[in-house]
Amino acid sequence: MLILTVLQGPDTGRKFELPDHEPQLIGRSSEALPLTDNTVSRRHAELTPDDGVWWIRDLASQNGTYVNGTRIVERTRLKQGDQIRTGATLFVFGRAEPGEEKEVIRLMNPDFLESEIESTMTSNEDSVILAEPEPRAAAVDHLRVIYRLTTITTQALSRQELLKRVLELVVAEFKPERGFILLGSGVGEDSLRPAVVKYKTPPKDKEEAQFNVSRTILQHAVQNAEGVLSTNAMSDPRFAAGDSVQRMRIRSAICSPIRYRERTFGAIYVDSSIANYTFTSEQLALMNAIGQHTGLALANADLYMQKLQTERLAAIGETVASLSHAIKNILQGLRGGADVVEMGLKKDDLKIAKGGWDILKRNLDRIVSLTLNMLAFSRQRQIELELTPVAKLIEDCAQLMEGQCTTRGVALIVDTESDLPPVPMDAPLMHQAIMNLLTNAVEAVPQGRGAITVRANYFGANQRGDGSPAALEIAVIDNGPGISKDRMSRLFEPFQTTKGTKGTGLGLAVTKRVVEEHRGRIRVESTEGQGATFRIILPADTGKVIDPSETAHSRPGAADFE
Repeated sequence: MLILTVLQGPDTGRKFELPDHEPQLIGRSSEALPLTDNTVSRRHAELTPDDGVWWIRDLASQNGTYVNGTRIVERTRLKQGDQIRTGATLFVFGRAEPGEEKEVIRLMNPDFLESEIESTMTSNEDSVILAEPEPRAAAVDHLRVIYRLTTITTQALSRQELLKRVLELVVAEFKPERGFILLGSGVGEDSLRPAVVKYKTPPKDKEEAQFNVSRTILQHAVQNAEGVLSTNAMSDPRFAAGDSVQRMRIRSAICSPIRYRERTFGAIYVDSSIANYTFTSEQLALMNAIGQHTGLALANADLYMQKLQTERLAAIGETVASLSHAIKNILQGLRGGADVVEMGLKKDDLKIAKGGWDILKRNLDRIVSLTLNMLAFSRQRQIELELTPVAKLIEDCAQLMEGQCTTRGVALIVDTESDLPPVPMDAPLMHQAIMNLLTNAVEAVPQGRGAITVRANYFGANQRGDGSPAALEIAVIDNGPGISKDRMSRLFEPFQTTKGTKGTGLGLAVTKRVVEEHRGRIRVESTEGQGATFRIILPADTGKVIDPSETAHSRPGAADFE
């Protein structure tokens, strides 16, 4: 089965199988090849099999589709090894899985490959300071390399992407014939496995792609934590004329450990021929510095992942505790209501049973609200925008709150313009966000004299005279007790509630997430003792067609509506 492998982009390392007779969609809306790259359109490109031959065509995407660096304008035939770029994502098409380098490196014992360690240099912090015959020129050159290396290692990259960029820098500066980086999880060179491999000239066949590496060199670099500069004895008659080692004429090699303090992560290896290049001890010192920086970056990445895992476990614990407390309170309410209903049924008293049913219904509504908020808070999907009649959406929310408002004696006023244009939004998500605000308002206002107003206004482009784009504002205004200043800063944090056993603390957190996913913002205006106003401001350019080829980055951001 053919495989599409992601070489670059947010989904680096992912592999997608291509069934022989099924067309496949590339894009953020694809079920078979889903991507998280925001520069990829929802429907970006299509792969189609035709009698064993695969073709690709662009689906009028925002950023185009490229095959081997050339943008395609028509249906294009794919060959094994072709590279496909969609947005920031780079694929390789073929049966061989790129990155699987485990069979490329072959360690050779001294009986088969003689090598001499001509000079070594301890891999420690001192190796960063280089001493060369021309200190001024060398300092400028090596400072440039270290600066570029620092830029690479301080970026938030995956381990694979970090090593790839480091090796690209090494190849660009040292100009070897070939190079690779090995990483290992155990002790000794036998535990090392290829992570990245790079050739100056692509190999013609599998034999030419094979690395024959001296075990002596690699063992010395890893076990002694020293960089190694070596010249291989290629005149050894034990090598046949057709052997890849002889054909590559590998004479000069550098191998430096990737190390941080007492931990060795792996090694960087490059080699070349005398005719092309001969490495020097100064280059060995520079390679040791590169190994040190790379080791530091890998150690920092490991520490960051450990910290992230600890924080995730702590967050999971806090979430479970908070949800367990909320669910326990709801279950207690359900049990109490059920007991009252049972008592009424036993006494054949419908009045008592009806009172129990009211308790049951109230707690059922609470658990439904909790479940919906949990799903909305944890979901990781792209919103689906549709032109939605705003007035009808708000009326639906108001009708659902009518029973609760009547029970509490609260006046709910809907103030929307009759000619409000439809606005692009994910209607189910925005419905839930408005319901959360209305529920909070109803529970906050005083019983019997509470008043809540829901107001919607549409502002056309530049209507306010400040050059701002079209926007929709939905305001929920109440005459409750207001919000204190100390609560304001933590208002939208999950599990922050002032309702005691009645609240879960997810409503406002979910509302804020939904609004931000719509590229909007939410504002709160409140004075303690004088009520509160929550304003949702959303982009509302109704003249713009909702295009499935549109990327996430091509839509206006929340900053456009400040």
